[in-house]
Amino acid sequence: MSLSRTRTCFFTCCFLSSLVLPAPCLTIHGPQALSSGSQVITASLQQDQYASFHAENPEWTFNHLAVDYRNGNVYLGAVNRIYKLSPSLEVQVFHETGPDEDNRKCYPPRIVQPCSEPLTLTNNVNKMLLMDYRENRLLACGSLYQGICKLLRLDDLFKLGEPFHKKEHYLSGTNESGSVFGVIVSYGNASPDMLFVATAVDGKPEYFPTISSRKLARNSEEDGMFAYVFHDEFVASMIKIPSDTFTVIPDFDIYYIYGFASGNFVYFLTLQPEMGGGPTTGSSAAGREQVYTSKIVRLCKADTAFNSYVEVPIGCVSGNVEYRLLEAAYLSKAGVTLARSLDVAPDDDVLFAVFSKGQKRRPRQATQDSALCVFSLRKINEKIKERLQSCYKGEGTLDLAWLKVKDIPCSSALLTIDDDFCGLDMNAPLGVSEMVRGKPLFTEAADKMTSVIAYVYKNHSLVFVGTKGGRLKKVNPVFAQAREQKALGHYNTSTPCTLPSPESKHSAPCCASSSFPNTMLSYCCPVRDSGSVCVSTSCSVCWALPDRHSVRSKLVHKLPEQLFD
Repeated sequence: MSLSRTRTCFFTCCFLSSLVLPAPCLTIHGPQALSSGSQVITASLQQDQYASFHAENPEWTFNHLAVDYRNGNVYLGAVNRIYKLSPSLEVQVFHETGPDEDNRKCYPPRIVQPCSEPLTLTNNVNKMLLMDYRENRLLACGSLYQGICKLLRLDDLFKLGEPFHKKEHYLSGTNESGSVFGVIVSYGNASPDMLFVATAVDGKPEYFPTISSRKLARNSEEDGMFAYVFHDEFVASMIKIPSDTFTVIPDFDIYYIYGFASGNFVYFLTLQPEMGGGPTTGSSAAGREQVYTSKIVRLCKADTAFNSYVEVPIGCVSGNVEYRLLEAAYLSKAGVTLARSLDVAPDDDVLFAVFSKGQKRRPRQATQDSALCVFSLRKINEKIKERLQSCYKGEGTLDLAWLKVKDIPCSSALLTIDDDFCGLDMNAPLGVSEMVRGKPLFTEAADKMTSVIAYVYKNHSLVFVGTKGGRLKKVNPVFAQAREQKALGHYNTSTPCTLPSPESKHSAPCCASSSFPNTMLSYCCPVRDSGSVCVSTSCSVCWALPDRHSVRSKLVHKLPEQLFD
């Protein structure tokens, strides 16, 4: 098949073992163009070969990716389609999700009741794609009908359920693919799993909570699917942005960059406007630049009333320059070498984060200056515990301006606050005013870093970052040095990566693109220990090498430490 133009492409690249079957790992490239209506699928796991998947429509850009760690199958959330691909990227089946007649102003959506707004044929942008291993299904949530979700069987993408008739079924009214983040929390066989959902509300706080916990019923057609874990007249498992907040900042919203579960807690990393300065005409008004703050939000997994909600500002300072605009983040283990420099245990969780310079977002004149930093999750938790202890001594205020526009003093109470304290119906939700500073590892002034992945290899923490200009950098987090691979092409590496389960023996951390265009990082380890540490001594690396007419992912047999030789 001749290629006149290249379309949306999805690629695989792998660390290979020279003695075992290769382990698939995946990279996505942003939309290119093929001849109209064509679909190209090529796959090979031999050296100097490549595998690729091209969507058949240039508008069906890729938004999210999930990999089944048990068999390496790939699930791809795109505009108007959900694909199931083999590890070699052969299409096994796809499920059509759009387009359909809709209008964003229709609430409830027209599939529930007639809508007086004019309807137009509207694409369905995939906004969340999660693997529910326990029930062997895929959660695929889109932008149509105020953000309803489909539950698809992993084997063949058969629709098991599509709840849409209750307000709890509408997760988000925004159209952007990066506006929703979900974390599934399992409690074993005794009770159903829970879904923590965090989303931008797009000026509709009366319809959508910014963060909530939902029931994941085992029966996909059960009436209570996505119902709030707890809900009565006064308390619910959710937090909404108050209407008073929009009086101060009319287009206020909270943007969720990353999320994960660790220990007894669920965490979300956010970027949000700073409150203060009195009523304004909005951050989009001419002549005004909104100041933003990056924060990490923590909730107890078992907290049904959200009394444990705490948020902490995070950032990085290097050479007297502040980096406060969160771009991407990735959770990993410290490893022996990095643990020494951070004064943590080797198996402690650490958070690698990329920030842009300053606190003001300028879409048309975006700064290229960025920093890679690392945070100890244990030390973030210690800061939260200190804040809880001081507040329950009656010191200070709740310090959560967007939620409590007026300062509310902390109340004193005699109780012991330990590491797993989950709050009471007082002094909650709570904010921390002092910023937690990450340790700067590397800065880049000319080509902004926009994505990051990391893993532990032979006791060493390896960190890879992708840049806006399509370059791959390997950073030594101990010596704060970076080595750079040649440019992958004029692509923007801006989407966070996803990790398979630590039990995986043959699947890999993968990256999916959500903006045009993208080249992504990836790595794979065929053998892991009981945690997430790579123990294989025969892992090797590959990366994407685009040419003029098509974008290919060429397999390169090198150990991670040799990648930049």
